[in-house]
Amino acid sequence: MFNFICTTCGVQYNKSIDPPEYCTICCEERQYVSPIGQSWTTLQSMKDQNYQNIIRFEEENLYSIVTSPKFGIGQTAYLIKNEGFNLLWDCISYVDEKTIEEIKRLGGVNAIALSHPHYYSSQIEWAEKFDVPVYIHEDDQEWITRKSDKIIFWSGEMLELNKGIEIHRLGGHFKGGAVLEWKAGNEQKGILLTGDIIQVVADPNWVSFMYSYPNLIPLPAKKVKEISSAVEKLIFDRIYNAFHGIVKENAKQVVYKSAKRYIEALDGKLFDT
Repeated sequence: MFNFICTTCGVQYNKSIDPPEYCTICCEERQYVSPIGQSWTTLQSMKDQNYQNIIRFEEENLYSIVTSPKFGIGQTAYLIKNEGFNLLWDCISYVDEKTIEEIKRLGGVNAIALSHPHYYSSQIEWAEKFDVPVYIHEDDQEWITRKSDKIIFWSGEMLELNKGIEIHRLGGHFKGGAVLEWKAGNEQKGILLTGDIIQVVADPNWVSFMYSYPNLIPLPAKKVKEISSAVEKLIFDRIYNAFHGIVKENAKQVVYKSAKRYIEALDGKLFDT
């Protein structure tokens, strides 16, 4: 019996003798099945292929974790240290003893929280290694591919995990899509970790919003306005997304002007073509 992992999106499944017939995460509009077909791996196979995780210091009390070579979507997970409470924000598929030991030297993990299903990856492996809960918004529970008592489904629009650490449901990319407000980050000016619920683009003076990134399906203007209005109330001056995109300063204004541009584009007011 194996916990198979989809090689396209990196999400791990319940134990089975044979690989699942298809990946439920990839077989819908927000993701895709590889042109070469559905394929699977396991954590042991990844270890045999010499994958490794790189843990990098980003700024005070914030570390990024990425897998090399790139696997699946290639997202970044973040470890936040907040006055004795360590949170792993979003997840990656690969985890090994070296990674566990390095994170333990940084104080370990007290909880895991997820922005949306594309980054569930091997979240239960991580939760079991550190014996911690995984927080997922109840609106996205249908996308769980590996069930566990470690998962806590939260509801409503906000959940405080620790003093100054709050998850906010914004929806958009997924109905339960969430961002993490870390008020003490960035020298008390605040950091917003967004996955790709709010996506930092090639020019880090702007962000964007999509229903599907690989298939370029936009969000409705109404939803983008809702997201912009919701984050206006939060404390942050910097954004980190899931692919190491960073808005270094004035991030709240960046979200506002980006939402305005996005809406004007959808309404046909930004350009004539």
